[in-house]
This record gives sequence, structure tokens and C-alpha cells, in this order.
Amino acid sequence: MTVAIIGAGVMGETLLSGLLRSGTPAADVAVGEKRADRAAELRSGYGVAVVSNVEAAAAETVLLVVKPQDMTGVLDEIAPVLRPGQLLVSLAAGITTALVERHVPDGVAVVRVMPNTPALVDAGMAAISGGAHATEAHLARTEALLAATGKVLRVPEDQQDAVTAISGSGPAYVFLVVEAMVDGGVALGLPREVAAELTLQTLTGAAKLLTETGEEPAALRAKVTSPNGTTAAAVAQLQTHGLIEAFAAATRAARDRSVELAAGTD
Repeated sequence: MTVAIIGAGVMGETLLSGLLRSGTPAADVAVGEKRADRAAELRSGYGVAVVSNVEAAAAETVLLVVKPQDMTGVLDEIAPVLRPGQLLVSLAAGITTALVERHVPDGVAVVRVMPNTPALVDAGMAAISGGAHATEAHLARTEALLAATGKVLRVPEDQQDAVTAISGSGPAYVFLVVEAMVDGGVALGLPREVAAELTLQTLTGAAKLLTETGEEPAALRAKVTSPNGTTAAAVAQLQTHGLIEAFAAATRAARDRSVELAAGTD
């Protein structure tokens, strides 16, 4: 057993599926899951061993995909079987490597990860930070595992709460914008399915344009915004209604909540 995933919710299953698709043999993977019905689903769906959390913690690399409020309980449960040099990867929002290290034996390597939900379609963005005992080899192993579901970026740990506010929570901001654009199209007389297709392709195309040209968003926006044109009228309304300030406030609130989650967990 090379890799174990403790926590078989949406993100845990996403990682499991990604690992198997990327070529990791099912025999090398185990999942820690207590619910009998869920365990049966995972066994039949993926052909992996489903074991107790303590048994899963014997793996070379253990991915902790649990809720922040459950983290310390799980750590205390598996700590007796953890060993120095083992890699423990935490995907819980707001949980610091220092907090994890306080609950496990000295010498266990801890890597903190902030993933996001586009990992479900192999388009995720994960930011990783190493703890006190995480070596280059541990970070590289974490990158290799997470690359199965998208991009991976290393950041200093003191940036992780900000990462949570941008890429971790960010998909929800985009979904909200899509909702608003589709509803706006319907209000203007478009059938909902037409408004949705127009919106989704526009969003996809704009993201591709940003990625492939490498141009600054402001520069691309200026190219679309002819003086006194339709886009200029629309952008003026968005600015009047405080779009930029709203996003700034939203990201601050997400960052602050990430900090609070860690403070209330230990």
C-alpha cells in the first residue's frame, strides 16, 4: 500500500479517481472509510481496498481529505501508527502544518494543500506548502500525486489563506457570475439554454485567451471596450455597482474565515 486516502467525500473520491486514471495501480491504493455502504461503493467502483483509518495510516503517503473540524480527531486516532519520514498530506482548509505536526510523531513530513473543485474534471489548481520535516522529495511526491487532477503550485505557507480566498473558493465566484449573466440574458428575452451556452462559451473563450496570449486582463479588456460602445456602457455599470470592491471584500472574508478555521481547530 503506497498511497492511502482518509476521507472519501467529493474531493477524496476525486483524488482517488485521478490517481487511478494516471496509472497508479489499484492494489497500491487504500481508502480509509468507516461507513459500510460507502466502503462497498468504493470497492465495487474502483477496486481498491477500503480499510479503517488506522490501517490506512500505514501507507507511505497518507492524504487527509477531512473537514477542518474533524482533523485533530483523525490525527489523534492515527498518530500511534505514524512514523518519521512518512508523508502526511493535508487538504483541509485553514489547517496549518504546525497544527498537524503537534498531533503526530516528530519527524513525520507534513505538506499542506489547498485544492479546488475543478479537480473533478482534471482542471484543478492546487497550492502546496511544506512543513518542518518536508523535504524536496516529499514536495515532489505531493506534486506528482496532485498533478493527476490539474496544476500544482508551490507557495510559502503564510500565503495559503490568501490562496484559499482566490483559487480555493474562487470557483464559487465564477459560478455566481455565470448565474448572473444567464439570468441577465433571460431577462433580455433569450431562452435560458441559449443564454447558458453563450455565457459558458464566452467564459471558456476568455479564459483561453488570457492563458494563451499571456496578456494582462486589463489590456484584453481595453481591446474589447470601444469608447462609447456597448461594452463600455456595461463595464461602467459594473464599476458603479462596486464590482471591484465587492470582489475585494469577498476575498478578504474568505481569507479571514480560513484563519478562523485554523484557530478554532486545535
